[in-house]
Amino acid sequence: MNITVYKEAIQSIINSNKPNSSKLQSICNYLKEQIDYYDWVGFYFKNGDKNELKLAEYAGEETEHTIIPFGKGICGQVAVSNKNFVVPDVSAQDNYISCGWKVKSEIVIPIFINNKNIGQIDIDSHTVNPFTKKDEELLEFVCKNVSKILS
Repeated sequence: MNITVYKEAIQSIINSNKPNSSKLQSICNYLKEQIDYYDWVGFYFKNGDKNELKLAEYAGEETEHTIIPFGKGICGQVAVSNKNFVVPDVSAQDNYISCGWKVKSEIVIPIFINNKNIGQIDIDSHTVNPFTKKDEELLEFVCKNVSKILS
């Protein structure tokens, strides 16, 4: 994984003159197209004053999980813990919301504005245990830059 190339591409999307929703969609599309084990890429954001996440832009198969309560599933747990969550094998997780039989692993990285968790990027993979520290580094970079355009 050439993380520098990906970061430069993400930075150019962030710096573009597109509306924020288009930037988020472009990031999802780019990551899904460029990294072969990123089979679903999406952003979830806190849904107003509710203790739940709402699906925003994504690339990949449609999901019925457009609203996720805090604490439920991997995304809901990250909304509460405020920490990265890498799941090498979703079948080993008790508190997992299945998005389909093909999903084998997941990584979720929170997005912060003023030290407050406002959302996250969620990646599903059809491969068991593909995520490395480089994936975490890249996705933390994405989240940090997304927080800049949303704040």
